[in-house]
Amino acid sequence: MARVTVEDCIDKVENRFELVLLAAHRARMISSGSPLTLDRDNDKNPVVALREIAEQTVSPEDMKEDLIHSLQKFVEVDEPEAETVPLVPSNASQAPQVNSVDDSAVEFDHITEEDLLRGLEGLVPPERTDDV
Repeated sequence: MARVTVEDCIDKVENRFELVLLAAHRARMISSGSPLTLDRDNDKNPVVALREIAEQTVSPEDMKEDLIHSLQKFVEVDEPEAETVPLVPSNASQAPQVNSVDDSAVEFDHITEEDLLRGLEGLVPPERTDDV
């Protein structure tokens, strides 16, 4: 194939606009170091890309997916789902006795409502700025 024309590729990709997008994307991939599927034959990257499409050495569907992926700004990442926490049994007879801890050693700080209100009244609000 000495010259590649759009007519050589149009039966592989029906839409001419899509063909141009795919060939341009493939040419950029070749420029960035993607391996060639054909001999270069002293052709430039866009011609090599069109030859690859015409001879079906690259899949237009795969290139289309790669093009879409390269244009996306937000790529979804599959996050692992949160593990479910087992329910705590309602009575102590159902609880497993794995680690026996004496609950009487645990102490909690207690504060009265009046002490809480006094503490809240002592707080100073932040100074207003004109930035907002």
